[in-house]
Amino acid sequence: MSEQGSWRPYTGGASTALAVLLVVAALLVLAGAWRLRKPVAPRGPDKFVAAAIITAWSLAAVMFLVVFVAFVLALVQQQPHVVGPSDRIFPFTAISAVISFIVIWYLTRDAGFWVSVGSAIVGTIAAPMIFELPFDLIVMARVYAPRPVPLFILLFFLPLFIVEVLSLAMLTLSPRMRLSRQALVIFAGMLLIFAVWALFGFAYPYEPIPIVLNVASKIVAFAVAVSLFVPPAHQHARRARRAAVGTRTTRCEGAPWAE
Repeated sequence: MSEQGSWRPYTGGASTALAVLLVVAALLVLAGAWRLRKPVAPRGPDKFVAAAIITAWSLAAVMFLVVFVAFVLALVQQQPHVVGPSDRIFPFTAISAVISFIVIWYLTRDAGFWVSVGSAIVGTIAAPMIFELPFDLIVMARVYAPRPVPLFILLFFLPLFIVEVLSLAMLTLSPRMRLSRQALVIFAGMLLIFAVWALFGFAYPYEPIPIVLNVASKIVAFAVAVSLFVPPAHQHARRARRAAVGTRTTRCEGAPWAE
């Protein structure tokens, strides 16, 4: 942490190389989306594995909080006058999380209360991690850390990566989650925004352009999570037919000759 943010920006050739790498990654994701003919529903884990995922996620989250406190205390001890950077992105993250929860619940409401609420919970947990996982891989070697720097970076990011991976794994707990071409295309869009951000050094969001790119990529990450719960087209048609049948039945029951 410093006056310039919590990580050092990329400069010169490193900035260009990062942008090229992210564009290549986005193109590979688009190629995968092109080959994906229909949405893929991963096989959900059994109750024991599901409980193990949730337990491991909880333990990793607690471990990360403990390491985070130790990280900050060590940094303050070594640099007594350090001031943490302001976080201008959190309000956008919080609003996106609330909207995503409501939208996922709405998309899965026909599956019953517990499935819809559970889907909304795991989708909202996973959404910021879709952003954070590639983001942390980009900045982990450039964060400001206390000495010994390699040790604290390892201690900080190891439980964080475990939390992120398990957050994504929890998506499989929802029977309504589907990996679709749409989700991959949106994810590729997030990587392309990362690539543009890399051209500006992938700098901490203090200046207007990094702020806009950070917020945009975060919102797109939430859109990826929501798209995982959009029913396939044939399900939309089936629901429309059911709604039409229900409307006709109601009209018939309300007609004078139905008495």
